[in-house]
Amino acid sequence: MLTFRRLTSLPVLIGALVLVTLLVAGPLRGLDRSLHGFWSDDLTPRWTDFLDQVPNAVAGQAVCLPVLLAVAFFLAWKHRTWRPVMIAAAAEIGFYAVVGGLKVVLARTSPKADDVSGRFLNGGAAEHGWYGISYPSGHASEAILFYGAAAYLIFVYSQPDTRLLRRLGWAMGLITLNSIGVAYYLGYHWPSDLLGGMLVGAVVLRAIIDADRWMVRRRTATWWRQLEKAPARPHPSEAATAPAGPIAAPARTPAPAATPHATSPTRPGHGIPSTQPVSGHRSHRRDPELVP
Repeated sequence: MLTFRRLTSLPVLIGALVLVTLLVAGPLRGLDRSLHGFWSDDLTPRWTDFLDQVPNAVAGQAVCLPVLLAVAFFLAWKHRTWRPVMIAAAAEIGFYAVVGGLKVVLARTSPKADDVSGRFLNGGAAEHGWYGISYPSGHASEAILFYGAAAYLIFVYSQPDTRLLRRLGWAMGLITLNSIGVAYYLGYHWPSDLLGGMLVGAVVLRAIIDADRWMVRRRTATWWRQLEKAPARPHPSEAATAPAGPIAAPARTPAPAATPHATSPTRPGHGIPSTQPVSGHRSHRRDPELVP
């Protein structure tokens, strides 16, 4: 059965990224050129600067990275652990290593470059600057990676209810739609650049989450092994009340021997004491404290 967890697993995401990249290298280039346009300049030229500086900046490093760092450092201070900060650092390193590495290696020219063929290995930062490394989209990757990492940290440490989880999901969806919608409307990227950017950001995010959960499971297993090997020690209160050894039975007090000439007490109704000797055998009654 296909579930969201399986659809977003690392092998599935990597396979989808490889498939999209292969399609972008050939069949999708014609579709990209037919779907692309500088829609903001044609339809709303007065709003172009605002869209570039405000909505488009939400998925930029100037906004998304401080948001992730604020969440990470707050949770690290609250729970006295460096784990959230390490996840934030892994997201930043993964962005530059994977997303930036693919941009430089594939070197696809953006629609704003002089060469609008959209082919791989046809541009480069040295030739066209930032317009020569358009695949995958950095803003689309940052929207998934950085805001997704912040949502993951909130989920792990705050243990929110279903309502808050739903709101986090809606926020992630709106931020992602904003990043790809504004970038497409401004004409900064080919449509396939945005799709590839979302897939790369999801791959890096899933790798970070899987690595974090693996480390937690390994640490938990190590703690359990240490607890199993530790010798059993009673609690101090139990050790104080525990008996030092086996309980010794109290010594039985011997019954006094019968006096040979002892006489029985005066019988009721008679004034003469009895001259019969008192029997000298021991009583057959057992001490109740000695009954097992």
